[in-house]
Formats: sequence, C-alpha cells, structure tokens
Amino acid sequence: MIKIKTLFTISCSILLASCYAQMPTDSTAEKMLVYQLGNGGWPKQLEDKSVVNYGATLTPELLAKVKATTDKHATFDNKATSREVVYLIGAYKKTENKAYLMAAEKGLDYILAAQYPNGGWPQYYPDQSLYRSQITFNDDAMINVLNILRDITEKKNDFDLVDQRYDGRAEKAIVKGIDCILKTQFKQNGELSIWAAQYDKDTMLPAKARNFEPASLATSESVGIIRFLMGVKSPSAEVKKSIAAAVKWFDTYKISGYRFDREKGKTAALVQDDSSMAWARFYDLDKNVPIFGDRDNSIKLKLEELIPERRNGYAWYGNWGQKLIEKEYPKWLATKGK
Repeated sequence: MIKIKTLFTISCSILLASCYAQMPTDSTAEKMLVYQLGNGGWPKQLEDKSVVNYGATLTPELLAKVKATTDKHATFDNKATSREVVYLIGAYKKTENKAYLMAAEKGLDYILAAQYPNGGWPQYYPDQSLYRSQITFNDDAMINVLNILRDITEKKNDFDLVDQRYDGRAEKAIVKGIDCILKTQFKQNGELSIWAAQYDKDTMLPAKARNFEPASLATSESVGIIRFLMGVKSPSAEVKKSIAAAVKWFDTYKISGYRFDREKGKTAALVQDDSSMAWARFYDLDKNVPIFGDRDNSIKLKLEELIPERRNGYAWYGNWGQKLIEKEYPKWLATKGK
C-alpha cells in the first residue's frame, strides 16, 4: 500500500511538472518577472544606471545587474511599474499563466502602498531622496497609475481578471487621487489655471525637479490630468469646474499657427504651420509666460538663450492641447459637462 501511495505521489508530481513545463509563456512577461523587485515595483534603471530594456537578452552579466538592483529603485517614472502591470495582465489573458497574474497583483499592491494619505503618488517609492518623494504628475506618472485603478473598478482592458479584493481598494484610491488633483490645481488670484509637474508632498505646492524643470505650470502633464478627469463617469460640480477652467487656460494661451521643430541636424525652434497650435512646456506660475530651465539651474525667458544641449534636448513646445480643445472637450461638454 505504501509503495502504491508513493508511486501515485511521484506520478502526480511528474504530471504537474509536465503541465507547468507545457504552460504557455510570453518572452517579455518572463523577463518582467525577473526584473520585478521585492516590494512589487519595477525599476526604470538598474543599480549601474543602465536603462531597463526588455528587448535585451538576459545574459549572466545582465542578470547579475538585475539581481543587484535594490527595492529603492522601484518607480513610476517613465511608465515603470504601470507598463509592467498592464503588460502582465494582457499576457495572463493570452496564456493563462498564473505567474503573470500574481506578479501583476503584486505590482498593484505596490501601487496602493505608495499612495500618500493626501492622495498623491511619488515618483519613487520608498526612495525619498532628491525630488523623488514629490507628488509627481511629470511624464504622466500619477495619471498612469490612476488609469490602471480605474480599469480595475470599471472592469476594462482585461483588469476584470484581477482578484475582486482590489475593487474597493482601487475605488478608495481613485477618490483620494481625484481629491489631490483638485487641491493641487494652481490658483492665480483666486482663479483656477492648470497644474505643475510636481508638488511638495507635505505643502502640496509646486516644486522644482531637475535643474531644467523649474516649479511652473506644466502643459503636457495638465492635458493628461484633464483627460483623466473627463473620464469620470459622474463628475461632480467641482470636477466640472476644474476641467472648464483648465481648458479655458489652454485656449487663452495657445500659440496659433506654429509647431515645434526638433528635427535632427536642425536647431530646435518654433516654425510656422497654419494647421497647428502650440504651447510651451512650462509657464511662469503667476505671469503665464513661457520659461525655460537650463543645466545651471537658471531660468530663461527665451528658448534661444539656452545652451545648445538643452535647447535641442528637450520638448520645450508641443501641440499637447490642440486635440483637447478642438475635439475632446466639446464632446465631453455635450455629454457630461452640462
């Protein structure tokens, strides 16, 4: 009898191992499992400052660098963590490999743990050095996270596959996140304008990041915020007011008939284009005039005053608000804005 039980146990183990070995896999998702940090987040750079690249082969040398990367490198910057969570959910739907779902849910736990009591998210968590602890809209870091949480509550983009225990947690986090957005919308003489790229986590006032990223109104990030708010199913009067004021700001300060040219070999500049409209990336908090940060921490009022490396190495102007003004806001106004 004992021998039969032993043989049965061995047979089951072999069968399970065989099933696991035959389970469909996704090559990129497999690498994401390797890169995931102990706290559930993902880095954008490894310990040696090399950029995470899922297209690279995991050689023994690269694997050693990955393993040497500590939890302090977990971040939301440059789509890190949000990118992996979204991809892994899709990979799980495609393969039904539960390892991918488990990793994505661990990423969700990290996202929820990183939110401040005031509703904001930092650029990095748990690293508090430099500007990494600031509430960060820069490069859509906080909005990317909020979009994932909204997908959970609305059962969209395959996020109906995550455990239902995330539903309530995601909903609460979104409420806090929207509250943070409304509280950080910058006021000029009592009137709402748009948002800064990052804020002090305690005072919730606009803050600088890198030397060429001064405390200022940030147009690119503000468009992402407006789009998120327009996605609220039943917007409150406060949300409607916030959207209307921000769009009014964009309409007031648009530069009609120009686009930003950054072609290789050319000096970056605004060029005439009757079909386009443009905005500077950053505006003075009170005067609403374009400002440009340089490597030496100085602020210039003209693009031409920047050193060549900075002038050509950053998107100082863009058409970020054009589609918003011409199509998206009118459509929202007709459906939800009344």
